[in-house]
Amino acid sequence: MTHIDYVTHGTCSRCIHVDIEGDYIRSVRFDGGCPGNTRGISRLTEGMKVEDVIQKLEGVTCRDKSTSCPDQLARALREAMTSGQLK
Repeated sequence: MTHIDYVTHGTCSRCIHVDIEGDYIRSVRFDGGCPGNTRGISRLTEGMKVEDVIQKLEGVTCRDKSTSCPDQLARALREAMTSGQLK
């Protein structure tokens, strides 16, 4: 299992903690952010393939920001893939 701690940028959440097993997300937890939305994102993405989550969430914005908590999760996953952290 791979664990990721991603410090967010430009959102109300401060950090995202992700556990990944193989190609699948096992758990997601946000520090900060809108509790209902971040819990919803966590529940919806658990059990999904990493690549599917990136495809669905990348580019989602919040209010007048250029990013959002879902987008930051996608960025965290993409960064982990490109850095070789995910095998």
